[in-house]
Formats: sequence, structure tokens, C-alpha cells
Amino acid sequence: RDRSAMDAIRRAYGDLAPQYIDLFGSAARVHDDDLELITRHLSCRSGVVLDVGCGPGHLAAHLRSPELDVIGIDMVPEFIEHASRTHPEVGYALGSMGCLPVADGTAAGILAWYSLIHLPPDDLGAVLAELRRAIAPAGTLVAGFFDGDHVVPFDHKVITAYFWPVDEFADRLGQAGFDVVERARRPRDPESGARAHAAVVAVAV
Repeated sequence: RDRSAMDAIRRAYGDLAPQYIDLFGSAARVHDDDLELITRHLSCRSGVVLDVGCGPGHLAAHLRSPELDVIGIDMVPEFIEHASRTHPEVGYALGSMGCLPVADGTAAGILAWYSLIHLPPDDLGAVLAELRRAIAPAGTLVAGFFDGDHVVPFDHKVITAYFWPVDEFADRLGQAGFDVVERARRPRDPESGARAHAAVVAVAV
């Protein structure tokens, strides 16, 4: 079931990759508050940070520094090809968040920015467990997702996505071996139509 969901997500993003890259493939398109949160928690790490579901690679490139080795991982070949060409200073790998191509406990941090939103709720636990396998004790996970009062699907432009209440998402992280240390929420923007946003920062325990 998890594999079939991943396959559907990969195909849907592959079909729309050029349009997605044009719309979202730049850190300049990321909300300033989100960039601040991501940078504050992950740029101070030393070692390897994984950008899981890195898409066009813009956030991996934003985090890359001489002290920080960032590896962008995505299952959409079109994204990895674009990212490798556009940001050659960053390492990129084709792979699935359900089976990360890294050894146990080797990541100092993980960014999962809107890369978990399409997972059916029953499949989320296995993916969070895989992130916990890959991250070192006391490593930091930063995740962004759509905020909602209930776990419900909606018709995302690419493929079905899910709203998550922050508390319930935090509970799922706790079950997977993380301790949530910070939460951020932003209401729906009626002018732009941007959906309500949430982010959590969690530490591997």
C-alpha cells in the first residue's frame, strides 16, 4: 500500500515537473518566516542534513554551507535532474522517503518540507520511522505541512493531499521517536488563497 501510494505521487509530480519547477523552484518563493525557521534549526548543524522530498532542490541549496553537507533526496527523476544541473554544489540522489539511501543514524538533521503531505494517514508512521532510523540521536527534524482541524484529504493540484492538526502530527512524531520542541502556524491567506500552514521542529530521542 505504501509503495503504491509512493508510485502514484512520483508519477503525478513527474507529469507536472516543469510547471512545478517554474512556480516553486526558488527559495525566493518560500515565505520568509519559513526560511527563517528552516535556517535557524538546520544551518547550525554540523555533518549531513537530508532534504527529503527535495523537489527542485532550492532549499537544499539554500542550506548548503562549508560546514554543512546537504543531500537532496527525491523520487522524481525530473526534479533530481533539474536540481543537479541548477545547484551542482549540492549532492542529490534519486530515492524514496520510505527507504532512504543512508545508513542508520548518519543524518545530523532532516528537512521534510511539504514532502509528507500526500501520504495516506495509515502510511505516515512507517515513513516517520524511516526518518528516525536515518537521523542521529539529538538530530533535528523540520517538517512543514497543511494545517487543519482534522486529518482529511483534499484535492491538491498535483495529487490528493491531507490536512493535519498540529497536535496530531506531533503525536505521530512522538510515536516515531521524536520530541517536538517548536511549532509554528500561519492562517489561510484570503488574498493569495494560500492554505493554512503549519511546521514542527522535533528532536530525535
